[in-house]
Amino acid sequence: MKISKSKLTENLLLVVGLVLCLGLNAQDRITGESFATRSEVLGQNGMVATSHPIATQIGLDVLKNGGNAIDAAIAANAALGLMEPTGCGIGGDLFAIVWDAKSQQLYGLNASGRSPQDLTLDYFEEQGMDKIPSLGPLPVSVPGAVDGWFELHKKFGTKPMTEILAPAIDYAEKGFPLTELIAWYMQRSVPYYQSQGFPNIEDTYITQNGGKLPNEGEIYKNPYLAETYKKIANGGRDAFYKGEIAEVIAKFIKEQGGFLSTKDLAAHRSEWVEPVSINYRGYDVWELPPNGQGIAALQMLQILKGYDFSNIEFGSAEHLHLFTEAKKLAFEDRAKYYADMDFFDVPLEELLSDAYAEKRRAQIGERAGRYNAGEISAGETIYMTAADKDGNMISLIQSNYRGMGSGMAPPKLGFMLQDRGELFSLKKEQANTYEPGKRPFHTIIPAFITKDGKPFVSFGVMGGDFQPMGHTQIVMNLVDFNMNLQEAGDAPRWDHTGGATPMGRTTTNTGTIRTESGISYETIRGLLDRGHRIGTVRGVYGGYQAILWDDENKVYHGASESRKDGQAAGY
Repeated sequence: MKISKSKLTENLLLVVGLVLCLGLNAQDRITGESFATRSEVLGQNGMVATSHPIATQIGLDVLKNGGNAIDAAIAANAALGLMEPTGCGIGGDLFAIVWDAKSQQLYGLNASGRSPQDLTLDYFEEQGMDKIPSLGPLPVSVPGAVDGWFELHKKFGTKPMTEILAPAIDYAEKGFPLTELIAWYMQRSVPYYQSQGFPNIEDTYITQNGGKLPNEGEIYKNPYLAETYKKIANGGRDAFYKGEIAEVIAKFIKEQGGFLSTKDLAAHRSEWVEPVSINYRGYDVWELPPNGQGIAALQMLQILKGYDFSNIEFGSAEHLHLFTEAKKLAFEDRAKYYADMDFFDVPLEELLSDAYAEKRRAQIGERAGRYNAGEISAGETIYMTAADKDGNMISLIQSNYRGMGSGMAPPKLGFMLQDRGELFSLKKEQANTYEPGKRPFHTIIPAFITKDGKPFVSFGVMGGDFQPMGHTQIVMNLVDFNMNLQEAGDAPRWDHTGGATPMGRTTTNTGTIRTESGISYETIRGLLDRGHRIGTVRGVYGGYQAILWDDENKVYHGASESRKDGQAAGY
């Protein structure tokens, strides 16, 4: 069959058009990077960035009504415990970094809970367990979030807690529409917990909503949580750790065969800690010390600052190769050293030193190395940040671990308890070996950047193991690749999985680099040539929020995660 010249030209143009479209994003922006989803949000008086638009607006209202960044953060976090029960809540733990405008310094809060005093390593041995279960009563550690709120409030807060918690209480009683992502998670999580036979799941999440789990756009209520919040607002942190709520939690866990007791809850305390930092090309990047994994990001940056990324293209095979090898080395140390520092002497100074980074950098070659890099999980979390007119900023992260948590929902309290205890190792004489009254290795980490002793960026990237990798990618995007705050979060991501973990399990392969669709095939081919394994997976690349302070113009820049439901808003 003969094809006319005009028809052939038309077909060629169609093919060229399709090819060009495949290389473009869904939006055609006039300015900025092609992968950016929107511009930065700007404001002079305050900024809030959370993973839920209503929570962001609650925080912003607190600022507009005279509250400070810490008041706004507590109010927004309480709302997120209601609106995103698939990732956080008062059954979980909390960490925060606060920039205090008055003292011009950073403060760190470790509000993670400890293991039950009456549960011993011998118990697990007697039960023939080599791993703490993911669900049920045994991985439940003391929930630290509520005490974290009150520690933050006692040191920095200005508004009464009754006023701060009022918006979340109101939404819990009257209801709010579920967002797309959270409805998706709830439709999968709640039925799963029901299928495992855990008590109170239907009553907590379904019965209160007319006997049907809401879909996206449908109204979700939690009157049990409203009553719990009221008791906390009026009775303070002791209403949660020493009163009726504590008794309900302890009685329920005992009935389920667990060990968390009223004495564990009553003994709980948060800890103010000194944030630790490294200097990355003139910027001081801050994390909290273990039991969290924040220093893994600092170790990665220490290694990577030895390379000149002005000559290495973003997203290139060389970029991902060097990043992945640095990650493997940092996570090898993570598996060996990161644990509760009340029980193990973590060699922080050495791990973060230039000399040690140089020694580790020398181990990186042209091909993929076989280090004991680690994997824990891709547990769901929320990250949020707030800043106010006086210059106070807070970087806050909060989680139940493994999505909604342990499956243990105490009766008529409106929340599920975390399963962080799963992250202990049951192998003897390791840094993270289980002990009574010990805080488990933790994945959730807030971050902060200062420049010349002044606040620059408050940020975090939620998502289990990915978090140190996400932090490192954000810092490099801002510093090495000159992206703005929103572009730094929208840029295509990658992660690496496989190896040794603080839970004591090991493998010896090179692991797998998993890339988002924005990473080119040219890069993937280059990584394969270097001996890396390549894969794809959805949902492990974290969730980002950030606020940047422009000290010259006195303006806040805000950014939020395009992969989730969040919002940054300022005024």
